[in-house]
Amino acid sequence: MVGSQKKRDLITLAIVLVGIVLLNLLSDKVFTRFDFTKEKRYTLSPISKLLMNGLPQEVKITVYLEGSDLPPGFKRLQSATHDMLIDLEAYSHGSSIQYEFINPLAGVAEQQQNDVIKDLQGQGIDATNLSIKTDNGLTQKIIFPSAMVSANGKQIAVKLLQTRTGLSSDEVLNNSIQNLEYAFVSAIKKVCADGKPEIGFTEGHNELSDLQLNDAMKSLSDGFLVGRVDLSTISMASLQKVKMLVIPKPDKPFTEAEKFKLDQYIMHGGRVVWSIDQVSAELDSLHGHQQLAFNKQLNLDDQLFTYGIRINYDMIADMSSAQIPLTTGDISGQPQIQMVPWLFYPIFMPLSKNPIVKNLDGIRSEFASTIDTLGTKGTQKTVILASSPYNRKLGAPHMLSLQMVEEVPDPKTFRSAPKTVGVLLEGTFKSDFANRPIPPGITEKVNQADESIPTKMIVFSDGDLFKNQVASDGSPYPLGFDHFTRESYGNKNLLLNIADYMTDDSGLISLRNKEIQLRLLDRTRIRSEKMFWQLINNVIPIALVLIFAIFQHYMRKRKYAH
Repeated sequence: MVGSQKKRDLITLAIVLVGIVLLNLLSDKVFTRFDFTKEKRYTLSPISKLLMNGLPQEVKITVYLEGSDLPPGFKRLQSATHDMLIDLEAYSHGSSIQYEFINPLAGVAEQQQNDVIKDLQGQGIDATNLSIKTDNGLTQKIIFPSAMVSANGKQIAVKLLQTRTGLSSDEVLNNSIQNLEYAFVSAIKKVCADGKPEIGFTEGHNELSDLQLNDAMKSLSDGFLVGRVDLSTISMASLQKVKMLVIPKPDKPFTEAEKFKLDQYIMHGGRVVWSIDQVSAELDSLHGHQQLAFNKQLNLDDQLFTYGIRINYDMIADMSSAQIPLTTGDISGQPQIQMVPWLFYPIFMPLSKNPIVKNLDGIRSEFASTIDTLGTKGTQKTVILASSPYNRKLGAPHMLSLQMVEEVPDPKTFRSAPKTVGVLLEGTFKSDFANRPIPPGITEKVNQADESIPTKMIVFSDGDLFKNQVASDGSPYPLGFDHFTRESYGNKNLLLNIADYMTDDSGLISLRNKEIQLRLLDRTRIRSEKMFWQLINNVIPIALVLIFAIFQHYMRKRKYAH
């Protein structure tokens, strides 16, 4: 009897051991995971899985956010980054993605740290200076919340921390974690691509110069082939190779031949970003005297109207605005400079959930106009940028003067519905040259279309959105950086998101719509109910253990009483 029981136990043990071995072998061949969170925060999207599964070569990722003494918020970002890279590695079958976490200042002498920081900044890795509380007070710590993705001889910097004005540190951290999948997968896709999509900035109409577009073109060059396009000389065949065309603040009218090329470029699927100033007004022209802001004649109104857009001849004055330096006096021969709000430099806070602008910081603009959208069949229009509710619309022509800064704006007179300044158009478009002859100047044979294939365009009523400031020595500042106030705005990220949205048909940018719900503790209840929950968490577990011990003792005593 005893032998039979022992034999059965051995058989059961053998079955269990064989089952464990088979399970290990199966888990090595088949990869799966279970995500029980409501928003599936630990689940990669099908797009990411597909891209990771088909990586053509090894990708190396270096994360510079390393250190055991990081503040709790950055530790959470570090942990979320590590989890994301584990997921990407797993879906690349563990061989295509290689990653490491390093502290670039570890072991570097203090006198050499500035050189390391400058070198990293040149590669797009920005430093953040933190004040950390210790037992001895506050200490300064430099960290790098960024990563570098490298493959195929190319590298792209990835910013892990997505800052935004007006949000709490918890919300900023949450937005940053939401953006990790898009940031890494987008960078991996770009470094692994065989070729780069072409992006062209038009020239020939007094558009922004190469110096004013320096950082815009430099930032795009990581994943795109960027250059200037002269519509008067480029052939239609060459123009069709351009994936996205940007029209940055033209100041001279377009000819009918140039408009025809633009129109047929769109009809055959080309994507255009219109960054247009309808009113001629510049701050530099105001110093010392008044200036008349007058209407520009760009000869584009009829074309934009056909596509469903009208940029009005007016200017937006907004109480949510940037500051400008103004000389307010003179002491001992030294001019006194003071920063004052300039209502014609609105800061547009993106509120749309569209992935182009979702969670972006404020967008700095100069002398923006209003936009009207028109009913056009087959075209979907999405407002992606608008003014604040505290705005006024001033018609042009209008006399401008720096003395306007002395007038304190009355919020009652500035209360108005937000004005549209940026619109995304998607779908099919009617040709502006339908039932019209080909204009003079077009010598090549063109397969003229009266209606476009499905395509996209974006219209902004400000030509300065993608213009970087230039220092007195002629060196360009980063796009979106205001060197007077030392503040950075979201203009660069806006441009990069537009480029991804307009040139990538895989839907990768939809990853920016990923939502991770922020579940914060109620700090008021924490303070008022602190003692109650401390008792619940400390007394009840001990009481349950004691009750179980007493019950077990009673049952054992009863069982063995006889």
